[in-house]
Amino acid sequence: MDAKKDKEDALMSDDDAQKDNEDAGSSMSENEDKKELSANQMVVPAYLNAFLRRQFLQEMVKSLPEKMQDRITVLKNIQLEHFKLEAQFFDEVYQLEKKYHEKYQVLFEKRRAIVTGEVDPPKEEPKWKVEPEEENHEDMPEFAKLLEKVKDIPANTKGIPNFWLTIFRNTEILSEMVQEHDEPVLQKLRDITIKYDDEHSYTLEFHFDKNEYFTNEVLTKQYFLKSALDEDFPFGFEGPEIYKCKGCTINWEKKMNLTVRTIRKKQRHKQRAELRTIVKVVPNDSFFNFFNPPEVADDKEEIDDDTQGILATDFEIGHFLRARIIPKAVLYYTGDVIDDEDEDDDSLDGEEEEEDEESDDEKEKPRGGGGGHKKKPNVNECQNQ
Repeated sequence: MDAKKDKEDALMSDDDAQKDNEDAGSSMSENEDKKELSANQMVVPAYLNAFLRRQFLQEMVKSLPEKMQDRITVLKNIQLEHFKLEAQFFDEVYQLEKKYHEKYQVLFEKRRAIVTGEVDPPKEEPKWKVEPEEENHEDMPEFAKLLEKVKDIPANTKGIPNFWLTIFRNTEILSEMVQEHDEPVLQKLRDITIKYDDEHSYTLEFHFDKNEYFTNEVLTKQYFLKSALDEDFPFGFEGPEIYKCKGCTINWEKKMNLTVRTIRKKQRHKQRAELRTIVKVVPNDSFFNFFNPPEVADDKEEIDDDTQGILATDFEIGHFLRARIIPKAVLYYTGDVIDDEDEDDDSLDGEEEEEDEESDDEKEKPRGGGGGHKKKPNVNECQNQ
């Protein structure tokens, strides 16, 4: 009997030990879950849009213990000090940019002389590593048609005709501005230069040959920069930005103003029942509207959404011309550099081709997402120096 009892006690002891181990394991698992939950409490759900993420994080900070909120305040004060130093840095960068622009201008002047035909330089060998030529696409119908006019250019032609117009037409953001009726004038565009001003601004100067459309030899567009912190929104500082611009008056020849058009419509007189012709002058899409931007009110809140959109695009174009087109004009002409939107489109086209290779069953399934949407230009990024 004693032996049997001892055996039963031993078995019960083993069961109790196993149960204790299970309880201990369960307790540890619960503790780990609590720790994991605690660590993830401040992780913003990735599916939230930017507005909701901002709202979540702001509410999260308000919910922190008071001591932690005090530390956050100190950290943001440190961030403000960093922004103030960064603003000084960008002021010095602007001065350095002005200094080097004088050196660049010597090279730009050489470019202008060659493009306009004032100078015919002796032949030179490339000073860079020439890449192997890619497959010849001249036999493609769409290429052949476009290249016909190029092949008809006489061998004794001076300079590089339509240099700037070609660049405009093959750069998406600029091509959208250029209408067909603008092209004869832009064929007369000799050069685009930059002039840095003392008031923390720069002026784009468009130099034209004599033409039948306007009497101006130079059209100007001035952009004003600021790198100071905004008192109302200091934590939005991202470096210098364009905050306003100023165009110029174009002295159009009679009936040659491309920014307006005349419409005539017949209207019957209410009392005499006679037909009369009403003539109206209405705005017209044109590249030359670029020189007549909306006026910016001192009070930002008075700017309506449409005007803000126009100015944002204008500022983007002004920066694009200064930072990319003017310094790298020949590379945009030759296709060595293309605008980012074109690159994004190429990438998307490639992805679509890969998708086409999928099985028929996969193709039949409806596809979601925005694969066909182009990337929107980041205006803030473009405004920064």
